[in-house]
Amino acid sequence: MDEMSTYDVTVVLPVYNEVDHLEQEVKRIRKALEDAEMSFEIIVVDDGSTDGSGELAERLQGVRTMRFLTNRGSGSARKYGSLAARGEVVVWTDVDMTYPNDQIPNLVKELAGYDQVVGARTTEEGTVKFLRRPAKWLIRKLAAYLSGTNIPDLNSGFRAFRKDVGDQFLYLLPRGFSCVTTITMAFLSNGYSIKYIPIEYAQRAGKSKFHWWKDTRRYLLQVVRMILMHEPLRFFGPLSLAIGAAGVGKLIFDLIDKNFRVATNTIVILGVAFAFAGVGLIADLLVQTSKRRHDVIPATAPRD
Repeated sequence: MDEMSTYDVTVVLPVYNEVDHLEQEVKRIRKALEDAEMSFEIIVVDDGSTDGSGELAERLQGVRTMRFLTNRGSGSARKYGSLAARGEVVVWTDVDMTYPNDQIPNLVKELAGYDQVVGARTTEEGTVKFLRRPAKWLIRKLAAYLSGTNIPDLNSGFRAFRKDVGDQFLYLLPRGFSCVTTITMAFLSNGYSIKYIPIEYAQRAGKSKFHWWKDTRRYLLQVVRMILMHEPLRFFGPLSLAIGAAGVGKLIFDLIDKNFRVATNTIVILGVAFAFAGVGLIADLLVQTSKRRHDVIPATAPRD
């Protein structure tokens, strides 16, 4: 196809020092999509590799290559690869042998009637499991509460989404691993649908680039940041109510115990509650007035 052609699917592959298994994964993806008779393109985004991954990608048949001279992070790689995509559906995955890339056609087919499909991992094969598991569980529960939606897997890197919808939110993607969290929260916070399908998650080939403390902290901050950008009352509302309830309880205690005299700390507590409520209302007003006026229409149920 020529440069202006469109495809059914674009597969974006962020690559950083994956020379040992890059070609194997590209072949696996290409065979799966060819067998499914889907038109497709594969974009390898070399994120400053120093092991020859970029040079190898340029030699692979049927692969578009974007090369950064310095390591910018997987979020940047996915962002700019997605911006360059010419497929109606964009697929994110990795080339480290962890995700079932031969199932990409099934992932795309599951997108019918949805705006995004995420492969929800049934096992945890990452490093430092005893720390990652509780941290990821807590962050996922927080994200589910703040978004008002059940989220089986918040940070799976195996997903497919409609390009016209995803393009609205690519500017939000951070440089690091929390990009997958961001795209999930952006879709949910703006009323787009996500379907989760169970997948097997294999042991990683090569050395992991995940730093458990730094990246977990980024995940948590990004969840809160995304909610503040889209649904601030879900964050400030409960805080205001909780502090307000404590203030009212303290007020009743003062009236009974101090002969109708109100302590200074009671006034401070109630003032903080009103302050949180005011900040939440102002933030929500700013979010509503700055929202896009012409959103992409969400996916609807496919016709028989």
